[in-house]
Amino acid sequence: MLSHLPARRDPGRRGWLSGAPPPRWIRALPVGLAAVVGAVALLSPGPVDIGFVLGAIPPLAVLSYGPVATTLMGAVALVLLTAPVFRLGHPGDTDLETVCFVAVLSVFLAFVRSRRDAQLDLERTVAEAAQRAVMPSLPPRVGPVRCVGLYRAAQRGTLVGGDFFDVRAGPYGVRAVLGDVQGHGLAAVATVAALLGSFREAVLDRSELTAVAAALDRRLVVETAEVRQAELFATAALLEFSSDARSVQVITCGHPPPVLLRDGRAAEIEVEPWTPLGLGLSGGVPRRAGRRVVLRPGDVLFLASDGVFEARDAHGAFYPLLQRLPRLAGEDPAGVAGRVLADVLAHCGTVRDDVTMLVLTPCPPDGPPAAR
Repeated sequence: MLSHLPARRDPGRRGWLSGAPPPRWIRALPVGLAAVVGAVALLSPGPVDIGFVLGAIPPLAVLSYGPVATTLMGAVALVLLTAPVFRLGHPGDTDLETVCFVAVLSVFLAFVRSRRDAQLDLERTVAEAAQRAVMPSLPPRVGPVRCVGLYRAAQRGTLVGGDFFDVRAGPYGVRAVLGDVQGHGLAAVATVAALLGSFREAVLDRSELTAVAAALDRRLVVETAEVRQAELFATAALLEFSSDARSVQVITCGHPPPVLLRDGRAAEIEVEPWTPLGLGLSGGVPRRAGRRVVLRPGDVLFLASDGVFEARDAHGAFYPLLQRLPRLAGEDPAGVAGRVLADVLAHCGTVRDDVTMLVLTPCPPDGPPAAR
């Protein structure tokens, strides 16, 4: 499952200037302005010359309302300007024509904006559906492993960028991958889709985790040849849990190793790294690679992208993940990723790279460990 943060701390949240619905205070502006002008006019002992302010009501309505509501706002402005009870001076023909012209122009702009917003909403819905199809939400549990994933793309308005992760059960156990494609944003989505498709197929067909890594490498080599981009590569960490989740095999391809949370301490799993994917790894896969770690009850595996490991504050200091993680883990592994993201934002202020985290909690069945 994907973890969520409160909206105030969510770096991927769109602002109202970027297509999100306007805040309430923006919607209240035209109504509030009309109410203030009417109240001032009625409470003033004599005529007041503030009719010019009414010309701002229709344009303000365009920010939040459609053509019908904007028309009503324009009518309200004209009534306030011409009704004798409000005593807003003696507007001349030029004043009335100006307010009428502004109101008509505002109605036209509101019509254009509403049509544009409808089209953008449709395109955003299609784009989000496509991006979620590339990297759908993780189930809360895959076999004997509990899963929590968190993704925040650096490019606003996107759900998928250059990072990827997945957890799949297959005939050879539960396998997980977290990786980072060169670059970020929509340009990397096609490569991410290709790598995830290759991983999901290899989970079913490849009996060795090294062969899964080789399949990803070969897929990326093919992608590089197709786009004629010699520097296209990706880093990745791959894990394979035993059938009873009492041990895990780890392979890293140019990616930071997973962090093992155990007994209130955090330490990176020591594993000999391979070269990044896309550099021809599949042509010379070693017979022995990776490391197998025996897991204990309560162990938690934490994987993250460079957006976490390389986050820096204003003074250039890296985010101290290993020091902060034990305190942030607490008693609920499901909330670790969200708390880490909030802490990263507190450390560096903003996210300049895709932030991806994967928290895996092995849940072996009761009973003694199986013989190996």
